[in-house]
Amino acid sequence: MSASKIHPERHQVQRIGWLRAAVLGANDGIVSTASLIVGVAAAASSKSEILLAGAAGLVAGAMSMAAGEYVSVSSQADTEAADLARERAELAGDPEFEHRELAAIYLKRGVDRETAEKVATQLMAKDALAAHARDELSITHITTARPIQAAFTSAITFTTGAALPLAAAWVSRIGQPMMVTVSGASLLFLAMLGAIGARMGDAPVLRATLRVAFWGAAAMAVTAGIGKVIGTAV
Repeated sequence: MSASKIHPERHQVQRIGWLRAAVLGANDGIVSTASLIVGVAAAASSKSEILLAGAAGLVAGAMSMAAGEYVSVSSQADTEAADLARERAELAGDPEFEHRELAAIYLKRGVDRETAEKVATQLMAKDALAAHARDELSITHITTARPIQAAFTSAITFTTGAALPLAAAWVSRIGQPMMVTVSGASLLFLAMLGAIGARMGDAPVLRATLRVAFWGAAAMAVTAGIGKVIGTAV
């Protein structure tokens, strides 16, 4: 096949690093801030107190998401680095065993023994560590951990998501109207987020939309109930 006949391909798994963090951040921003606003509004606080609580939740949540993503993904990166260092030492200490190990992986995938041996030889001649990282450890440039990217993406998308219910609260009247407006708007935002995330990942749109909206509604309902009980008790 000539080079002109080869068409470029871009698989959706290439987006998994930032798409997961983006969807998580935006979803958490909408749900947590909307739940906080609805819960405080159910306790019959003043509008300024509700907006202050929502703004504080936005800032604290964005910082928490960034720190949490950075720490967790850094742990993954440290584990990957440790595995690569161990594999590098094993390649230096017993390359013949590592060759047999790599050939055995291809053999289990259905390649005949002769071809598996040749493939292992050629790949190890080019970059032995990369071959073992990809086929033995499942570490590739697509799935490798990127702490900074995950932290930045989560912080930005959380802030964006949290700003939406906060804006809805800003234009609403105190009390029941605010609870209804914030809840309705947040469910709409969640449904849109589910649909966008599904489209970007080439996943079923309806299922993703319903899943995100359902759990968001459940979170807001529980928080509103708690706020109502506390407000009544106080």
